Amino acid sequence: MKQKIIYQCTECGYTTSKWMGKCPECGEWNSFAEKQEKNGSQKIAATPTESKIIPLRAISGTEKERIYTDITEFDRVMGGGIVPDSVTIITSPPGGGKSTLALSIGCALAKQKKRVLYASGEESASQIKNRADRILADIQESIWVIADTSMNKILNAVEQVDPDFIVLDSIQTVALEEYLPSRPGNPTQTMECAQSLVQLAKNEVRPRAVLMIGQMNKNDEIAGLRALEHLVDTVLVLEGEGADGLRSLSATKNRFGNTGEIGFFTMTEKGLFSIDNPSEIFMSDRKKGEEVSGAALTVLREGSRPIVTEVESLVSKSFTPYPSRISESMKKDTLNTLISVLEQRGGVALYEQNVVVRTAGGLKLKEQAANLAVIVSIASSLFNRPLPTDWAFLADVSLTGELKRIPALESRIRELDRMGFTKVFTARGVVKNCALKHVEIVEFHTLSQIMSEVFGKK
Repeated sequence: MKQKIIYQCTECGYTTSKWMGKCPECGEWNSFAEKQEKNGSQKIAATPTESKIIPLRAISGTEKERIYTDITEFDRVMGGGIVPDSVTIITSPPGGGKSTLALSIGCALAKQKKRVLYASGEESASQIKNRADRILADIQESIWVIADTSMNKILNAVEQVDPDFIVLDSIQTVALEEYLPSRPGNPTQTMECAQSLVQLAKNEVRPRAVLMIGQMNKNDEIAGLRALEHLVDTVLVLEGEGADGLRSLSATKNRFGNTGEIGFFTMTEKGLFSIDNPSEIFMSDRKKGEEVSGAALTVLREGSRPIVTEVESLVSKSFTPYPSRISESMKKDTLNTLISVLEQRGGVALYEQNVVVRTAGGLKLKEQAANLAVIVSIASSLFNRPLPTDWAFLADVSLTGELKRIPALESRIRELDRMGFTKVFTARGVVKNCALKHVEIVEFHTLSQIMSEVFGKK
């Protein structure tokens, strides 16, 4: 068999017979890696195999029993736990906590008498043990560790241990001997190693759950081919890094659950811990008499869960011809639009004022449900008029200054009622038959009516 040398783009998989500085497919520079292919004149005749054709109605659909880890935020994002024959990949920036979370999940399953194999191509066995001593209260007997970059040795370890749950840290650090001299991280190696794990997981006789850790590239995506994400069942992204102890886990793909779910964790010296009530993180703990101007409360939905969030604004006089418009939590164009609506429809002049908007905890304002709260918080800062800490604002604001309905309004109001809020300001005629204990629903049609009621602005 002859060896044919080709060059493959590590970003998009484009192949060529000669090395190129720039990939003509994706436009990346210096992304081509050498790859050897077996090439010969002999052709192996494929032996056709018969596949059984079954009518769709005749196939029995069975809901697979999930494995609960008791890490509540992880189980929430996964859709209720781990499916026994599923393949999941998790990625995050360096230091984000993906290895810590993976080890915690393995320990949680080991407590349920599941056999766990933790394979690492990045760390030595002693490094893994040091992390386990730091974050785990008790190291279970049913956790095995192998530290090697050879995928063949890892597969042999699977045969010896016969685990129910496999962790690979990370998929870009291992290589199969059949595809040498291609180095670990090469697109071919990455895909073939991942495919071998998929075959292990999907074995009908002995299904296993697999959690792969994927390195993140400079574009905040999983390093390697996009086909890797298509190969697995679930893609998880763990965000938050550095000194910020808050971490958010979201699913960008999930064959067994919703992709909109987000779980929140706090990073400590003892590892990652679930935040069961995120509203406590995203709103300030103020009592009556401690109100400050520029703060307004709203309710955002992360997946199926409503979260009370505090919007903070700071308005200050500008000494330049072009006032600043700064937002850490929303798009600048969206902020400029809301400021224009407040000026034109709310009768508030901001052309000489700098405006800065953010949220407590750094949660992104991706929903239009927060628009009224943003506008009210800006006005509160401008007028130096604090708002009561038990008021909330739930509505979208159109360019005409009218308040508009938002999705899942009833569930958001019920969350406010559960937390003891007394008033919620929203659009007129959108709430029907909502049984509440504490909160009073105050409905208005336009922004100017809200400004008059809250600030006495005519």
